[in-house]
Amino acid sequence: MYRALRTFLLPGARCWDTDSERSYQDLFERLDTNKDGKVDVAELRAGLKAMGIFRLGAAQKIVSSGDQNEDGCLDFNEFSKYLKDHEKKLRLTFKSLDRNNDGHIDALEIQQSLAELGIDISQENAQKILQSMDIDGTMMVDWNEWREHFLLYPAQSLQEIIRYWKHSSVRAVIPTPPTVLDIGDSLAIPDEFTEEEKSSDRWWKHLVAGAAAGAVSRTGTAPLDRMKVFMQVHSSKSNRISLVGGFRQMIVEGGLGSLWRGNGINVLKIAPETAIKFMAYEQYKKLLSSKGEKIQTHQRFLAGSLAGATAQTAIYPMEVLKTRLTLRKTGQYSGMFDCAKKILKNEGVKAFYKGYVPNLVGIIPYAGIDLAVYESLKGAWLSYHPKDSANPGVMVLVGCGTVSSTCGQLASYPLALVRTRMQAQASLDASVQTSMTGLIKKILAKDGFLGLYRGILPNFMKVIPAVSISYVVYEYMKTGLGISN
Repeated sequence: MYRALRTFLLPGARCWDTDSERSYQDLFERLDTNKDGKVDVAELRAGLKAMGIFRLGAAQKIVSSGDQNEDGCLDFNEFSKYLKDHEKKLRLTFKSLDRNNDGHIDALEIQQSLAELGIDISQENAQKILQSMDIDGTMMVDWNEWREHFLLYPAQSLQEIIRYWKHSSVRAVIPTPPTVLDIGDSLAIPDEFTEEEKSSDRWWKHLVAGAAAGAVSRTGTAPLDRMKVFMQVHSSKSNRISLVGGFRQMIVEGGLGSLWRGNGINVLKIAPETAIKFMAYEQYKKLLSSKGEKIQTHQRFLAGSLAGATAQTAIYPMEVLKTRLTLRKTGQYSGMFDCAKKILKNEGVKAFYKGYVPNLVGIIPYAGIDLAVYESLKGAWLSYHPKDSANPGVMVLVGCGTVSSTCGQLASYPLALVRTRMQAQASLDASVQTSMTGLIKKILAKDGFLGLYRGILPNFMKVIPAVSISYVVYEYMKTGLGISN
């Protein structure tokens, strides 16, 4: 990139012209191909391509950032002001990386700076990042090299530059945590997408890959999920149901295929829930964070919880249908639509929101503990390894995600059990309709505290296979959809 930019600006020159105005003017005139005194997105995109530094969405972001009069293009004053402001921010980032203040960035400084952000890379990989910017072969990057490398890429903060490294030719050296860990309960905080990914087709490909992974994972672990629901509703001190006994009872009643009852709608609800949660999350992030600032962890948690609540509110009738279909006896319903029709006829619209309150309340502990435990485990792993160790790798991150999701489920499980009982109430005994607090008191009085954890064994048993299946399928889907990272 450095050589291309240097040649494009001042052919034959040894380095960037020290007169910034002259350099900006020369660059502006070369980008302004139709000589109308303005550079639009198409001209800037073509210029970036000519320099070999084209990045998807970069031209649009530069124009949007510098376009003060909002006419869709940049005149020279706007262009010059954008570059000056951009340089100032790049200078701050350069200084933050130049830890010994010697005017150069070396591989060790890159390695240490990334480690402080929870990204542990080896010395060799830090050198690869450095080589992508080092022109004079000194294995150090000075301010001129840094500026010329990033001047026409709209990355300013270290976090944005790390995202650039992830998606450039050096992306393989920076580990990316697994995007999807589907364990059957979609209460986790949604995925983050960069502005570049949002402006391309990468975001929806990630969502499609995740949905496919979730569908295969849920289908693979459906028997354990049905057993969990069966034990939540029917098991008690006076009617103990063992894992083997429960499966035997289901197979005798409905055959081997009955182990997958309720799986169809459980898979079907993935698409609308994922789409609503993603769109709601983006809107809540905008409302909660200042424009242009990186979203903080507590804001991300709140936005994720609100997005989860929004998605659950929209698709909750499908949750009720899933519980009823999972618990149905042979011949009780001919299908999903027959089940919905009978519930509507016999119980009314309100029945589709039975258990809604405990479900909504359960989002907070699940999402909060999941996020906190994941970050704590990852931080603990990094703190116990020397700075020159290998990066965490996929298995460590998958392990952190599995444990954090399990902890989240453990905290929210009593509410999940109460929700399931309330969803199933009318189908069991129409004369008894207990509130959330009433049901909790009833369970505690009859079965004690452990009664709130009925069915947790099959729930935990499905975590590892669910995570493993979803991760493998997700990786295959990414390859099939052409997602490189």
